[in-house]
Amino acid sequence: MERAILVTGASGFVGSALCRTLVAQGGLAVRGAVRRPGLPMPANVSTFTVGELDTSTDWAAALAGVEVLVHAAARVHVMHETASDSLAAFRRVNVDGTLHLARQAAAAGVRRFVFISSIKVNGEASQPGRPLCADDVPAPSDAYGISKHEAEQGLFQLAATTGMEVVVVRPVLVYGPGVKANFHTMMRWVAKGLPLPFGAVDNRRSLVSLGNLVDLIITCMKHPQAVGQVFIASDGDDVSLPRLLRGLGREIGRPARLLPVPPALLQLAAGLLGRRDLAQRLLGSLEVDISKNRQVLGWVPPFTLDQGLRTTAHSFLENRH
Repeated sequence: MERAILVTGASGFVGSALCRTLVAQGGLAVRGAVRRPGLPMPANVSTFTVGELDTSTDWAAALAGVEVLVHAAARVHVMHETASDSLAAFRRVNVDGTLHLARQAAAAGVRRFVFISSIKVNGEASQPGRPLCADDVPAPSDAYGISKHEAEQGLFQLAATTGMEVVVVRPVLVYGPGVKANFHTMMRWVAKGLPLPFGAVDNRRSLVSLGNLVDLIITCMKHPQAVGQVFIASDGDDVSLPRLLRGLGREIGRPARLLPVPPALLQLAAGLLGRRDLAQRLLGSLEVDISKNRQVLGWVPPFTLDQGLRTTAHSFLENRH
């Protein structure tokens, strides 16, 4: 039987980019698992519709002949939670569903399971001069981060009893062509020439371009020293919010209009509007240290921050309506 790579969440932002790169590189056959039929998929990827990710999912057909599995499907962090029990909802998919898949994968003879986790396992913020590291004591604070941490723990326990190799990748904020949510909103702000009150913000955020994340995942799929390890995915170039907006403005062709409003006033306004979470993401710091990636894998980000912003901004310009 032909040996294959299976990517779950293959129609998503990260999964589809990974599938396209794997197909371009050649080698093992590439399969993509999706929740429902009809979702757009990269060319030359065999598609398996598996339904919802929970303890009833039957992965047998998708797993047959699979050598490496990259699990990118998840119940993702949501801005406006609707579930009455948020943690239970995240656990149902991200913990129970993931471990159900992993047990079937081990039984099917899958050699390596690469789990796409989240920096939220480390926490929500970093202190000045103390970037978060992959081997720090986990400190998740929201339901999404807790569920990802519990899934990591369960996977390593399963690896110890089955011999299936497990690797965990925790990305920081991912951006790239087609990015949505807050990053897309920032590009719209800049493109419209809106005055933005962030000129006095002096924070540091780690980001990771889609190209760098995909490259690290593929390294973790292959490298013998990756087994049993956790790696953080980042561009390795921390950026302040003003520098990020100026970089986007440069690539969009519309200089960012930044006003020097004191961050304390911005925090106060966000609190009055009930948007402290958004203020933390925009104004707070979250720096990471990816030196472990170089030390263990010999991996350095192949793309610079400026290159990542360029491809992201140019895609935004090509596709805006």
